[in-house]
Amino acid sequence: MSKRVISIILLILLSALIASIIVLSSVPPVAKDELVHHLAVPKLYLKHGGIYEIPFMDFSYYPMNVDLLYLIPLYFGNDIIPKFIHFAFALLTAWLIFRYLQGKTSREFALFGALFFLSIPIIVKLSVTAYVDLGLIFFSFASLVCFLRWIESGFRRRFLILSAVLCGLGLGTKYNGLVTLFLLTLFVPLLYSRYHPGARLGFFKASGQAFIFFLVSMLVFSPWMIRNYHWKENPIYPLYNHWFNAPDKPHSGPGEEQEENSDSGLGVFVIRERVYQERPWEIALVPVRIFFAGRDGSPKHFDGELNPFLLLFPLLAFWRMKQDQRMVKTEKKVMLAFSVLFFAIAFFTSDLRIRYIAPIIAPLVVLSVFGLAKTAVFVRSMQKEKIRRYGSAAIGFAAALALFLNGEYVLRQFESVQPSSYIAGKVSREEYITRYRPEYPAIKFINEHLPADALVSFLFLGRRGYYCDRNYFHGEGRLESILKEARTPGDIQALLSRSGTTHLIVYDPLFAKWVINNFHDEKLNNLNIFFKKYTKIMFNNNSISVLSLEQALS
Repeated sequence: MSKRVISIILLILLSALIASIIVLSSVPPVAKDELVHHLAVPKLYLKHGGIYEIPFMDFSYYPMNVDLLYLIPLYFGNDIIPKFIHFAFALLTAWLIFRYLQGKTSREFALFGALFFLSIPIIVKLSVTAYVDLGLIFFSFASLVCFLRWIESGFRRRFLILSAVLCGLGLGTKYNGLVTLFLLTLFVPLLYSRYHPGARLGFFKASGQAFIFFLVSMLVFSPWMIRNYHWKENPIYPLYNHWFNAPDKPHSGPGEEQEENSDSGLGVFVIRERVYQERPWEIALVPVRIFFAGRDGSPKHFDGELNPFLLLFPLLAFWRMKQDQRMVKTEKKVMLAFSVLFFAIAFFTSDLRIRYIAPIIAPLVVLSVFGLAKTAVFVRSMQKEKIRRYGSAAIGFAAALALFLNGEYVLRQFESVQPSSYIAGKVSREEYITRYRPEYPAIKFINEHLPADALVSFLFLGRRGYYCDRNYFHGEGRLESILKEARTPGDIQALLSRSGTTHLIVYDPLFAKWVINNFHDEKLNNLNIFFKKYTKIMFNNNSISVLSLEQALS
C-alpha cells in the first residue's frame, strides 16, 4: 500500500472521528463535574455579575483558566458550546503531535500519532464533556515541546520563556500542573549543564535557568494564587488541605456509583488493599494494569480507559538506541522521564485516576510513534523480501488493532450518550437530562415554583447544582453540625432558619442511610419529629423530595 493511500485512509478516519465527537458533544451537559463545578461555578459568576467567593464550594477555589472561557457561551444561554471549547484543546494537542512528529518521522506516522491520540478512550470521554483536563494536557505538552526546542536551539532564551508561560497556563488550568512545573524545573538545570556547548558550567548558572523558568511560570499562575490568598490566606487552597488533611469525599447522588474509597483518611496502598480488596502483587502491577483494566465510572478501575498499545509501542522506541541521533535520544529520554515521574507522583499522592495522569498521554503517543517508525525502518532494512513484507504487515496490523480498540470505545460512547434521539428532536432537552440525572424534575420544580429569594439546601445529590436557578448550597456538612448541636426538633428548625435556609432538596435513600449510620436514639427521634412538624413535602419524584421549611404545623 502506497504512502499516499495510507495518508488518505488516516485522514478519512481522522475526519470521521472528529465528526463523531461533534455528534456526541451535541447534547445537554450531564457529566458529574460539569454540573458540580466546571459549568456551575461560571454560571454563578454570571448570576452574581463577576468572580466572587463561594465558601460552600471547595472546588470554586481551583484555578479556572479554561472554565472562564465557558462564561462566553453561558452568557448567551448555550451550555453545549463549552464542550466544543474543551474539545478544541484536544485538537490543538493533536496538531502539535502531528507537527512534532512530521519533523522527526514522516507524514504518515505523524497522522497516525494525531489520530491515535484523539481516539484514545479517555481523550474521547473528555472531548465530549466540558471539563478542563484537555486544556492541561495541551499546555503541559506544549510546554514540554518548547522545552525540548530550547535544548535543540542551543538554549535560546525565548523557548525557555515560552515553555514557562505555557507551564504557567497549565497551572492556571488545574492544580495537577504543579507536577509539570516541578518536573520541568528539575529538568532545566540538569539538561542545561549537560548539553550546553562550551566550557563546563557552574552550579549557579544552571540553577539560574531553572529559577527563570520557575519565576515566569509562577507569574503567569499568580492571579489565582493572589485570589486564594486574599480569600483563604492559602495561595493553593484547597490543595494543601487535600494533600495533608484530605477532605471527606462528597456523597454520591442518584444515578452515579457510590465512591468506593469513602474513608479519605486511608493511605493510597491501604485503600487498594482494604477497600478494593487487592493483593500486593495487584497493587505492584498498577502501572501496567492502568493501561489494560480501566473502566469508566469505577474508582477501583481508575475511572477511565487507556489503550494497551500506549504501553507496548513506546518500548520499541528504546530498542537499538545507539543508532539514534543525539537529540532524538535526548527527546526520548526526557519524554520517558517526564511520563514515569509524573505517573509515580500521581500514584503515590492520590487514589489513582486516569485523569490525574492525563498529561503523560501525549508524550506516550509520541514515543509510540517513534517505536513504530523505528521498527518500520528496521524491517525495511532487511534483505529478504518475504521478511520485509511480513514485517510491514505485522506493523500495519498492530497499528490497525490499536486504532480498532479505540474505535470500539467510540461506538460504545454512542450507546452510552445516545445523541441521535436528542439531535433528531425525538427526545426533548428535559427528557434527555432526566434520563441521566433523575433529580432534574425536582430542580425544574424548584426553578418554576420557589420564590426568587429562596435558599435551597442540597442534600446527597452529589453536589450537582448547575441546573438550579435559585440560590443553593451543599448542606450535608451544615446539617450534620446542626444535628449534633440541636437538643430538640425546634432547635433544628431554628438553626436552619437562622442560616437563611428556606427549602431542602433531598435524595431520600442516601439520606436515610446516612442518618441511620450516624445518628441514634434521641438525635434520630429529634430528626423524625423535625420532618413531621417543621417541613412540608412540596414535590417528590425519583426518590427525590423538595421540602419547605415551615413554622410549627398544626
